[in-house]
Amino acid sequence: MADMTLVIGNRNYSSWSLRPWLAMRVGGLDFAELVIPLDRPDTGARIAEHGPAGRVPVLHHGSVTVWESLAICEYVAEITPGAGLWPDDPAARAVARAVSAEMHAGFGALRAALPMNVRARRPGVPVAAAVRTDIERIGRLWRDCRDRFGAGGDYLFGRFSIADAMFAPVASRFRTYDVSLGSVERAYCDAVHALPAMAEWAAAAAAEPWTIEAEEVGGP
Repeated sequence: MADMTLVIGNRNYSSWSLRPWLAMRVGGLDFAELVIPLDRPDTGARIAEHGPAGRVPVLHHGSVTVWESLAICEYVAEITPGAGLWPDDPAARAVARAVSAEMHAGFGALRAALPMNVRARRPGVPVAAAVRTDIERIGRLWRDCRDRFGAGGDYLFGRFSIADAMFAPVASRFRTYDVSLGSVERAYCDAVHALPAMAEWAAAAAAEPWTIEAEEVGGP
């Protein structure tokens, strides 16, 4: 599928770009990448050339344009069923979709206070009560999925799925800010970071020349 192009933002900061990129890479798709640096004078105009929402990521596949992270993941799962990007079991698949949607719509306090910053290590950033509530809810989700559906592998539903792609930026945040986790959550974060695709993304993020000062929480 070489006629696929995924338009993404800075790898270091763009959590929404990471999600479909990771699903596509782990799913074995052949696609080109176009990086548009964020928070620059021409960012809005450049993104507007690719999608109606004015945000990244955007997927171009022939005449099809999809401009939202979870929608891109769903589209890719539909056109490549052999990639197994959702669990096979209907019950597990329903829960995977539910937790993916919860991640998509929620955890605003965590997002705001601890932005994704792949190349940074910032332990000791103060965590407010609302952020702790988000962290605790995520921990419960991860433990429940691992307990009920994770027997076949190291990920939330055993093998890697879109649910893991949706939570990968959270695993990155937890590593950046050295968030205290239980043993199940820590092992899951380690599994996410052990993915070759995640290592590829992190290496590219480390090589980027751009810095967004507003995202450098707890710096320098």
